[in-house]
Amino acid sequence: MTIKLGVPSKGRLMEKTFDWFGARGVSLQRTGSEREYAGTVDGIDGVSLILLSAGEIPRELASGRIHLGVTGTDLIQEKLARWDQLVAPVEELALGQADLIIAVPQAWVDVDTLGDLDAAAAAFRAHHGFRLRIATKYHRLVRDYLRVAGVADYALIDSQGATEGTVKNETAEAIADITSSGETLRANHLKILSDGLILKSQATLWRSRTAELDDKQRETLTSLLERLT
Repeated sequence: MTIKLGVPSKGRLMEKTFDWFGARGVSLQRTGSEREYAGTVDGIDGVSLILLSAGEIPRELASGRIHLGVTGTDLIQEKLARWDQLVAPVEELALGQADLIIAVPQAWVDVDTLGDLDAAAAAFRAHHGFRLRIATKYHRLVRDYLRVAGVADYALIDSQGATEGTVKNETAEAIADITSSGETLRANHLKILSDGLILKSQATLWRSRTAELDDKQRETLTSLLERLT
């Protein structure tokens, strides 16, 4: 049995992850065609490369089907309710840095904080007869953050892409989304609340707390982690 390492299967994050491991003497390579999710590991014996979408890696780590995986902090905390009991961070890769934030229209000049948003949400419901809509794909993280902040009278609207455009398209009044530079927010006339930072995220190497290990796998894992950290 080998140590199974889950890595994002395509795009810039895959390439940068390969570079990160390569700089530490562990060569990861994709094999076969672009449609094949197969790969090899050189530089250490007993490790298998499993190519997955970044969104699948939290579930595979939590179930113990892979021992190590690279994915964002945002995906781990959003998809795993008790993430700290299921996985442990090994090393931050300094890749894919982004902030999960709450943003509202720039035209809302009186809304700058979560307290202001709560007041605006109450006024919005009283005037329109339905709750203020916040578009996001991060339902767990946003709901928990707003509950702690005491924000009520809102409804989360699922958005799996182009979230910044939902306000302009009048399918939501505010958004909660990942941003790196903020340029797309500004282009869509949105502003981040002054206390609207929910989470700072980046690509991280995680270890499964639930994956079973035999003696040989434990030895391989120890050797690999010594190379990487």
